Amino acid sequence: MLTALTQSHSGTLTDRVRDLPVTQFMELLRQITDEFEHFLKAIELINTESLELMLEQLLEAFTLKIGQILQADRTTIFLVDREREQLWSKIAQAEDGEVLELRVPLNSGIAGHVATTGEVLNIADAYAHPLFNKEIDRETGYLTHNILCMPIFNTKKNQVVAVVQLLNKLGDSPFSAEDEQQFREFAESIGIILESCGSFYVAARNQRGVAALMKATSFLGQSLDLEKTLQVVMNEARNLMHADRSTLFMIDRDKGELWSKVAKADGKTMMEIRIPADRGIAGYVASTGQTLNIPNAYDDPRFDPTIDQQTGYRTRNILCMPIYNSEGVRIGVTQLINKNQSNFTNSDEEFMQAFNIQAGMALENAKLFESVLLEKQYQKDILQSLSDAVISTDMQGRIVTINDAALHLLGCALNASNSSPDRSQWEDWIPQLLGRLVWEIVPIDHLQFRLEDSLKTGARHYVPEQSLVVGVGEIQDPESGKVKLVLATRDRQNPNAFIPCWNDPTLLPPDSPSPPTPDSPLPTPDSGLLTIQTFERSINLTVSPLTNPEGSVRGGLVVLEDISQEKRMKATMYRYMTPEVAERVMALGDDALMVGERKEVTILFSDIRSYTSLTEKMNAADVVALLNNYFETMVEAVFNFDGTLDKFIGDALMAVFGAPLPLENHAWMAVQSALDMRQRLAAFNQKRETIGLPPIRFGVGISSGEVVSGNIGSQKRMDYTVIGDGVDISSRLEGATKEYGCDIILSEFTYQFCQEKVWVRELDCVRVKGKTKPIRIYELIDDRNRGLDRPLQEFIQLYQAGREAYNQRNFKAAVQYFGQAQRLKPDDRATALLLHRASHYLQESPPASWDGVYAVQSK
Repeated sequence: MLTALTQSHSGTLTDRVRDLPVTQFMELLRQITDEFEHFLKAIELINTESLELMLEQLLEAFTLKIGQILQADRTTIFLVDREREQLWSKIAQAEDGEVLELRVPLNSGIAGHVATTGEVLNIADAYAHPLFNKEIDRETGYLTHNILCMPIFNTKKNQVVAVVQLLNKLGDSPFSAEDEQQFREFAESIGIILESCGSFYVAARNQRGVAALMKATSFLGQSLDLEKTLQVVMNEARNLMHADRSTLFMIDRDKGELWSKVAKADGKTMMEIRIPADRGIAGYVASTGQTLNIPNAYDDPRFDPTIDQQTGYRTRNILCMPIYNSEGVRIGVTQLINKNQSNFTNSDEEFMQAFNIQAGMALENAKLFESVLLEKQYQKDILQSLSDAVISTDMQGRIVTINDAALHLLGCALNASNSSPDRSQWEDWIPQLLGRLVWEIVPIDHLQFRLEDSLKTGARHYVPEQSLVVGVGEIQDPESGKVKLVLATRDRQNPNAFIPCWNDPTLLPPDSPSPPTPDSPLPTPDSGLLTIQTFERSINLTVSPLTNPEGSVRGGLVVLEDISQEKRMKATMYRYMTPEVAERVMALGDDALMVGERKEVTILFSDIRSYTSLTEKMNAADVVALLNNYFETMVEAVFNFDGTLDKFIGDALMAVFGAPLPLENHAWMAVQSALDMRQRLAAFNQKRETIGLPPIRFGVGISSGEVVSGNIGSQKRMDYTVIGDGVDISSRLEGATKEYGCDIILSEFTYQFCQEKVWVRELDCVRVKGKTKPIRIYELIDDRNRGLDRPLQEFIQLYQAGREAYNQRNFKAAVQYFGQAQRLKPDDRATALLLHRASHYLQESPPASWDGVYAVQSK
């Protein structure tokens, strides 16, 4: 009505209502109000979820009634989604009663043919028709006899909006021409309803897309932290596009790489990944700036299926788009994988383009903020990183900055009576120390001379093992009664007296028997001094100039490295365990490592294979460099899983998991460390091969059990170590890797702790040298987060069947199984070994006491 009134050729709406009587004008207002109420209801439908429910109910009702009228056994109404080139329906019922959305390609099958051509297909014999897909009947167990598939057109009769597919006319006859005509009688009305619903549905979908875009972009500016911003961009892009996975790659032009931060397996910590900037889909978009919307990833030659093959994930479709900063420079790409139930559309590209504009701004701000923080942190770290205690001075030698370690070295935050931390004292100390001459605060011999020389000439001085003696005095405030700490330095004229640096009186220790003299008077009654406790430190002193960009000296830097006993102990422990573990051990007290204990641990032995032949033609320097580089990465694998490095034995190393600190999952941590060693060795060998060097192979033996741990040795030399059967067995298993041709072997004691987490092959039941009780040993293949390919599974099954037959003295069957296994893996040494034994026993039967146990002779 409104359209007719506003577009009338008989004058404007104002002209038409000018002469209307009141009654007619009221009627006109009522009609206009009714029409606007319809508009409001339509808008309300678009802005709520009820439209989808209404559409589902309409489809369900129409499906039911059409099937009844035309007497069909099964009926489906497919709506046409031309943007996604699909037919879809929302009436297929799952077993739990929930409504499912079914989508099929627009040009597929009988329904697709009717949708694209508008033709009616009345098929009396479904199996004789070339468009019928027989596989569907085979999968569902349903038998299709005849089909009637008819189009439903829009109001203009020029486009199919839906397809009705009816299966199996009830009775013995197929669908007839009368059925077609009867359907046409109500098809037009259904078409109008479905077309209207479809228009509302598209409008509602776009409205929700805009709302989701606004919500997603609103999160982008909430953090200036680059790592958090990366995570937010990926999460919001995935939610916005209803994708299964999303990755944001930033462009590192200096290194020619794309990098991103992704969550580790624990879902909490992040790890950085890097790929070449010109590789794969993301590399192409980063290099060219073109958007790639790929409906079938495996049909695109730029797609690399390696990751899918490794992980078992299946990539269907990809949307990859560039991100620009405010200056139009390409700074990254967003890559979305596997749109839910469909492919990415042109609308998705438009939404992501708008999203990427906001993401580019957020990332630019985060990177700028990060660079500011890095610069600020860098300036701060100059003070912290040179050594433990760092003091900077001006050109006169007065203190400008002093770091926390220097305050701690001077005795601040240590209560003189009980040595307990008291950080609140630091706020009192810093104002008193700033501006003081550094040699008055740090009484080290010749410090003034060395600093002044450095300030004048730019010279650097390093003096090892200097003695620093300072005192901390407790002074009671007469007004508040609180006890405060003050720094007291030794009097240069009287070594037995200490001077509180920010108090006037010269004080002797309270227990000094010396009489009052000008050189060493007793404390004054109102001084408030309670006690003085002295601290002696052994330090390495470094004095360096601070220069500006032009090279001129603008100040001095005094670095004090504490090398006292506690410091040396920490440094020693860091060589054998991670700093975190070392700190926890130190917190247990000085006797934590001295007292022997019995503990359940897992021992890992690793040794380089064919070490002698590998190094016999190398000079000594190259051998040392090889071992240092090799051990560097192997020790990292130990530390990454809370292991303790026990010792190096030539080209071998021994690591302990579960000592000195208990580790609940020590076996699993040791296994993960071994798997990490395997990956690190592969990377290590890849670098060697690029420079023409032969690869390195290793053997690893792992066993769990009770050991005795503690500091063992003589009074002159003691080391923390463990002793026990677990150590012996793991050492023997490391040697057994040579005989069985494996790189990692587990004992049954370790395997029982983590059998649900790893893929293994039971190699044998052996009696290692020096032991009488047999044990089962297992080759470690991988953790269960990674799947096994079918040939490997078949190989393991054949090997296991051979082992079972072998243990049952069925040597003929064992030979057959081992022979089949050997054909799958001809180079497998363990298979050859068992095949040889079985063949021998087939010719010459073992004694009746034979129990299938093999005695391993290697150490």
